[in-house]
Amino acid sequence: MGVNNPDITTVVTHWPGMADTVFVPHSEAEYHRLVALLDALIDEVGEEETHPLSSLMEILSVVIEQYEAEWVPELSDENGIK
Repeated sequence: MGVNNPDITTVVTHWPGMADTVFVPHSEAEYHRLVALLDALIDEVGEEETHPLSSLMEILSVVIEQYEAEWVPELSDENGIK
């Protein structure tokens, strides 16, 4: 079955180069890699919502928050999240 969707074609073309950078963390080491990447993006993007990397920063924030909610209970407890 061929890929007919241009968005999927773009992802198939570019994802292999990004898969080691953007991922769902499954270990503490992977979590720390994503946090370091997010920190670098925050330094680069700042508050500039039109920056080309701002959506990547937002995606990583969501992924990191999900990991923390599941695996870092002291952060969830401090914020009153259970």
